Amino acid sequence: MSRPSLHWSCLSQCGACCRLAPAERPEALEALSDDQQTIYLEMVGEDGWCKHFDQGGRRCRIYEDRPDFCRVSGLADLFAVPAEEVNGFAIDCCRQQIRSVHGGRSLELRKFERLIRSRQDSDD
Repeated sequence: MSRPSLHWSCLSQCGACCRLAPAERPEALEALSDDQQTIYLEMVGEDGWCKHFDQGGRRCRIYEDRPDFCRVSGLADLFAVPAEEVNGFAIDCCRQQIRSVHGGRSLELRKFERLIRSRQDSDD
């Protein structure tokens, strides 16, 4: 019996992807065009977090107008991932970033795992 597939979904009030720190995420910076790199680096605050991330409310203040590289839909193009593999790639990216920012035993990681499984259950 095969294992059901998981479905990526963004975990509200996680913010792990808003930890931009270029020294910690060289692969992200390398995937960007020169223009995108300039925008990315301008978004990095002194503490390594995106300047547009509201740390108190744990949300993006420019969500509707955020750059294309902040959108999961852009991952396929940025990292040359085949469209049929974007879901799994996004899940792996989120897991890695959540572990890095919040920890491997964090509430955020547990919530993310439940979220991607609940999306799968609702699609059956």
